[in-house]
Amino acid sequence: MDNLKKTPLFDLYKKYNGKIIDFAGWALPVQFESIISEHEAVRNAAGLFDVSHMGEITVKGREAFNFLQNLITNDLSKLKDNQVLYTFMCNYNGGVVDDLLVYKYSDEHFYLVVNAANIEKDYKWMKDNKGVYEVEINNISDEISELAIQGPKAEKILQKLTDTDLSEIKFFYFKDNVKIAGIECLVSRTGYTGEDGFEIYMPNKYAVELWEKIIEVGKEYGLKPAGLGARDTLRFEAGLPLYGNELSEEITPLEAGFEFFVKFGKGNFIGKDALLKQKEEGLKRKIVGFEMIDNGIPRHGYEVRADNQKIGYVTTGYFSPTLKKNIGLALIDSKHAQLGNQIEIVIRNKPLKALIISKNFYKKNYKK
Repeated sequence: MDNLKKTPLFDLYKKYNGKIIDFAGWALPVQFESIISEHEAVRNAAGLFDVSHMGEITVKGREAFNFLQNLITNDLSKLKDNQVLYTFMCNYNGGVVDDLLVYKYSDEHFYLVVNAANIEKDYKWMKDNKGVYEVEINNISDEISELAIQGPKAEKILQKLTDTDLSEIKFFYFKDNVKIAGIECLVSRTGYTGEDGFEIYMPNKYAVELWEKIIEVGKEYGLKPAGLGARDTLRFEAGLPLYGNELSEEITPLEAGFEFFVKFGKGNFIGKDALLKQKEEGLKRKIVGFEMIDNGIPRHGYEVRADNQKIGYVTTGYFSPTLKKNIGLALIDSKHAQLGNQIEIVIRNKPLKALIISKNFYKKNYKK
């Protein structure tokens, strides 16, 4: 663990019985109590996550808007000040460099939240594609900590610590300079669990204090500290992708089923030509949802078969704590991707029957 990066909360994990793993070069808790109890706390009450490993990059300058509009697949012109946009940053082949959130302060000031494993790669990609745009790009990831409180009671708990009316922060909006327990924070309402909740960004030195305050106030509401394990099962049930599983430099947003976030009508952007060609020619493979018929738990990387031949692989698979079923997502040949089709998942060298179902395993409970 000595050679792994650590968040400012690392020394606190032991106090809450955190089981530490290596995640993308970071020493992070996979669980505290148990994945299932933390998952259920988020679905029914609230969970608190340390997501300080995520990256933050600022883009400022006269041409910040134009620079980003060329860099991302979604349409920045639809964004109001203090609104958040989910988008992809693609390479010239249409593969995903990263999926990210863009926070808009103004046309000349944006705040990007990127995946921990991709911070350096994203920062380099942005600088390499800066061209003649008049912008200043700064990677401030090492200065910022992020906590996420998620669940139906998240607002009630956090409201106890601030005079700002949190109900005024709508879904996919943010507010800066919000005092939480006296600490000035940037607070947004996006979520990665299928539940309502908030992301709280602050300078590193306040992270431990804020974590403890939220835990203290949240106890009576059933809040629990939650690790990466529950974060993954929650996002997966809600049909949200994980970079490296459902998205990668080799998997396009269209193959992953996220064409909604690719705005072909907005003008040029990196990867547009390749994605347009893929759309016009028709997808050769797609991400599908499936449910096991035979008894077995699918895992990332397991082979998917049909007609006695390999047709793809599992991108994510779990026993779903909410649905009480073994379900998964898989990237497979399009000709086998119809709902209701039967496929086989190879688990411990044995092909087990599964059924293709909708990827929307869980109805999202966001506050609009």
